[in-house]
Amino acid sequence: MGQHESNTKLIWQVFGFLSLVTIVEVILGIIKPHSLHFTNFLGTSLLNWIFIILTLVKAAGIMWYFMHMNHERKNFVNSIILPLIILIPYLVTLLLIEGGYIHDVMAPYINWKY
Repeated sequence: MGQHESNTKLIWQVFGFLSLVTIVEVILGIIKPHSLHFTNFLGTSLLNWIFIILTLVKAAGIMWYFMHMNHERKNFVNSIILPLIILIPYLVTLLLIEGGYIHDVMAPYINWKY
């Protein structure tokens, strides 16, 4: 019976980690520290970069544990992870470029509230 161990402890640990990351995101979203919110870095605020990184950490944790990637062969994991390492920064870059363009074009017509 040693083959089928209970993963209850691991599930609670992952739940706690994901909850902690989510709580940090919510607190930062409510507080919006001035030093992070109004400091630009690579096209957006440091606060946005923190949200992007924390979201990627949560996505990786969900994929690693709940999609059982930690039990797969290395080549299979690499075939999924490597395209994401390339694709996600590319998509984030496109979003930042297009978002900056929309903001610049629409700024005279919209009252942006911060």
